[in-house]
Amino acid sequence: MTVTLPIDPQANDLLNRNPLALLIAMLLDQQVPLERAFAAPHGLAQRLGREPDAAELAACDLRTLEELFARKPALHRYPKAMAKRVQALCREVAERYDGDAGRIWADAASGEELRRRVAALPGFGAQKAQIFVALLGKRLGVRPEGWREAAGAYGEEGSHRSVADVVDEESLIKVREHKRQMKAAARAAG
Repeated sequence: MTVTLPIDPQANDLLNRNPLALLIAMLLDQQVPLERAFAAPHGLAQRLGREPDAAELAACDLRTLEELFARKPALHRYPKAMAKRVQALCREVAERYDGDAGRIWADAASGEELRRRVAALPGFGAQKAQIFVALLGKRLGVRPEGWREAAGAYGEEGSHRSVADVVDEESLIKVREHKRQMKAAARAAG
């Protein structure tokens, strides 16, 4: 099982082998197309000259990190704000998980514990935590007992609700259509 998004193969490879890169990508998945968010860790690695490291990014001068995010093409629509969020996330990973983002899910005894751990991370709310649990379960085989329930509707088999369900262009189109329908329903109700 792997993450196989319609992005540069090297970006997918980084997401599959570097838990921090995957976590950063999920954090950045807001107000930009998911392809841009999930390719950004690879762009950051290229700018750093090495794969992202939680302790290094946590200790990095914020202005330097902001410059790396803002360098054209910017890694995110809001490079300064996202650089700050990535640094906060890396501080949490460095302090709480000894710099090993993979411990967030490797040490989780249940799906609910995994969801709580992810939701406690800076920049991860309830919905983003559920999507990340679904991504881990569906794409990387991280399936502690109760993971589907902890992921809520995002954990449903055969759904097309989030990045957890994207494996190619066709599935990406289905996820985008689902999101469009949800926004339309919210506008109609609001």
